[in-house]
Amino acid sequence: MAPNPDMRASDADRDRVAASLREHCALGRITVDELHERLDDVYSARTIGRLDEITADLPEEDLYELPVPAAQPKSTDLSVHRAGTGVSVERAAWAGLAAVGGLNFAIWLIIGVTAGFVYPWWIWVVGPWAAVLVLRTIMDSRRG
Repeated sequence: MAPNPDMRASDADRDRVAASLREHCALGRITVDELHERLDDVYSARTIGRLDEITADLPEEDLYELPVPAAQPKSTDLSVHRAGTGVSVERAAWAGLAAVGGLNFAIWLIIGVTAGFVYPWWIWVVGPWAAVLVLRTIMDSRRG
């Protein structure tokens, strides 16, 4: 049963609503200025109904903590497409590897040309990353 909105609010009620408002501000739902305005209203509120009015436009629970519907793909699947981009996470991972690998190889090549070639250290940057992506791609292709 919902509490009577005309019931007097306690200090604990005000503190609970104030903490909730601070959390909403931290999540970006309200601005800092709006937080200060609402906190002034919270600490001057006399009834439970007034506290409810102050937070009426905010959700009671964090929407990111709600369970993910079964129809949505798991976040560990690299073949999942990012919403609206048409680019799969797997392709983005390969593109990142190519960019980092190319940059490291170019640095190694410049050092090699100017100061004499040294041990190909860039393999230790690119190698493990590439090995993980190759294994992941092979395992994903066998599953689906």
